[in-house]
Amino acid sequence: MNIITVGIDLAKNVFAVHGVNDSGKAALVKPKVQRADLLPLIAQLPPCLIGMEACSGAHHWARLFRQYGHTVKLMAPKFVAPYRMTGKRGKNDAADAAAICEAVTRPSMLFVPVKEEHQQIILCLHRTRQGFVEERTASYNRLRGLIAEFGIVLPQKVVCLRREIGAHLEDLPGYANLCVGDLLAHADELDKKIDEYDRAIAKAAREDARSKRLMKLPGIGPVTASALLASMGCGHDFDNGRQVAAWIGLVPGQYSSGGKARLGRITKAGDGYLRSLLVMGARAVLNSLGDKQDRFSRWARSLEERRGYWRAAIAIAAKNARLAWAVLKYGEDFKLELGKE
Repeated sequence: MNIITVGIDLAKNVFAVHGVNDSGKAALVKPKVQRADLLPLIAQLPPCLIGMEACSGAHHWARLFRQYGHTVKLMAPKFVAPYRMTGKRGKNDAADAAAICEAVTRPSMLFVPVKEEHQQIILCLHRTRQGFVEERTASYNRLRGLIAEFGIVLPQKVVCLRREIGAHLEDLPGYANLCVGDLLAHADELDKKIDEYDRAIAKAAREDARSKRLMKLPGIGPVTASALLASMGCGHDFDNGRQVAAWIGLVPGQYSSGGKARLGRITKAGDGYLRSLLVMGARAVLNSLGDKQDRFSRWARSLEERRGYWRAAIAIAAKNARLAWAVLKYGEDFKLELGKE
């Protein structure tokens, strides 16, 4: 079959495949392909362009298809939706596969970098650690809500909460004391798990030369460095640093019309976890400026004075995203000059 482009609507067990030939005609339409039959079907095709939505399992399939000489590109689902002919076909798996096949050929389409297996291993560490952090926060919030029902209101800061709650345990009636004790014990176990994952992430960062170069940037520690490396790889999927900042959602949204430029708040598109790490690192930079007189510190201090704390933090986070792309793409050829003049 003379197939040049294939769109695959991914699922858990039943997939939809839509392929077109060099004249743009549909030459491979299979609305129901079982999971076990998908790889043999793609393997028998000549090398072609394969498009898929970036969802669960997409990176795994992309790596498998690449082994057979295919070019695989992943797209965010929201960028595929406009190509679905809803009025003609409605919303179904076959229509989704046809829309993916059309969207992947668009020259202006934005694609998601395909992650290698080792990148996803590191991201597993980050996702699991972040889940424990969220669970710990939920436990403390639940604890504060429960004791507030008995007239005990304690500070929100965890250190203060744990220091002061001991004096109020005897005031809790019946099983309420048991509940609070179990929540505190559960939070302690989560603390231990988070510490274990912190050590594992730090170890992985120290063992990779690229992560060590990233950690030379101000406000980027082992967690942020390994997350950036696992998410971006070597940065070859981006043309410049601004694309990376836009991909993370650290650039202002544009609402321009009639020749007048209007820039709003940051878009907050992309990976919220990666964006939060960069912003927290930027806040650490601002909080530790002190009397430092190197070039970067002077720039950050003047920016905070002119534009305020939060705008300065976002600007530093965006700058770090651009610098991280340059460090990953150019490696040792990129000379970082943040020291004294």
